[in-house]
Amino acid sequence: MSFDYKRMMKFEHNLGDNEKKYRLYGGLALIAVSIFTAQIALLVIGMVLVATGFSGWCPVCSGLNRNTCSAAAAAEENTATDDSSGDQE
Repeated sequence: MSFDYKRMMKFEHNLGDNEKKYRLYGGLALIAVSIFTAQIALLVIGMVLVATGFSGWCPVCSGLNRNTCSAAAAAEENTATDDSSGDQE
């Protein structure tokens, strides 16, 4: 698995609804914990998780060509199926 830097710069939605929700809740929990423990690292990680949860785009997932959007994943499967069916004829 290689990391594609050019793909990382494309701002395409690549987070599905469930992953957005998990990132928001996890980020908010980390921010709350960082307030009580005074840990800057937890605050930064929590802010990154909240930002990616709101935007629906994660640069690391883009670079790894990982997409959890249900509509985009279904569209990619359909194009892959269409491409493979055309080669078999």
